[in-house]
Amino acid sequence: MPCRIRHTNIRDVKIVEPHIANDARGLFFDSFDQEWFEENVARGYTFVQDQHMVFSRNVLTGLHYQIQQPRGLLLRVVTGEVFAVALDLRRWSVTFGRWVGERISSANNWQMWIPPGFAYGFHVRSDVAEILVRATSKRIATFERTVCWNDPEINIAWGMKSEPIVTGPSANGAGLPAVEVY
Repeated sequence: MPCRIRHTNIRDVKIVEPHIANDARGLFFDSFDQEWFEENVARGYTFVQDQHMVFSRNVLTGLHYQIQQPRGLLLRVVTGEVFAVALDLRRWSVTFGRWVGERISSANNWQMWIPPGFAYGFHVRSDVAEILVRATSKRIATFERTVCWNDPEINIAWGMKSEPIVTGPSANGAGLPAVEVY
């Protein structure tokens, strides 16, 4: 799985850019290899659950995290484009309260590694986005928490042209000073 690892402004959040084989038939790339991931992205993680989501344009989800049994996530977009965000909630970290965002799409085939201790969310930029999230621990609803996506203290530059579609837990997040952190 020859891929390029691109480091973001937060050391532990990484972008995996695959090597894509392209010919007259179409394209091919390895989207995941556990051994390669361990050697090049992060050691000590095994993925136990895949989640598949399909959302329409302008939907915003997040910023979600699991306070107990925190989850590491490898986020990939199969169809469309999202602006994906990772927010550091590790109080001991020098980047605590900081965020990083990237455009992840089916056109660039990038993946975003979001380690445990981070909240994540994304805004759909295409008509439809099909997102795959590979997780290091199972989703447990009672442990889930949400940080307010538009908290002025965090000040995420979402770059939206209109008010997003936000429902469910994403609409009821707390501000950074009030949320439980690691």
